[in-house]
Amino acid sequence: GDSVTQTEGQVTISENGFLRINCTYSATSIAYPTLFWYVQYPGEGLQLLLKVFTAGQKGSSRGFEATYNKETTSFHLQKASVQESDSAVYYCALVSAQ
Repeated sequence: GDSVTQTEGQVTISENGFLRINCTYSATSIAYPTLFWYVQYPGEGLQLLLKVFTAGQKGSSRGFEATYNKETTSFHLQKASVQESDSAVYYCALVSAQ
């Protein structure tokens, strides 16, 4: 079946550091899946951070970005200059087209 694999979940970072969380996916569908990043801040519910429908497209939100790379089947989340308030749990997810 379809799956995603990410290297980290809970991320604690120092001010002005660089954040990168690796996410790779496997999809059995012929069509490319829609890829998502969710974030959960301490004491809060899950929130959608960004989503991308099309291979080669870059999604961005709140200073975070992720590029849908079909060659490497990856959707890595990055932020160049993180703040202490970005400390949270991050989740990569996919939904396959039927």
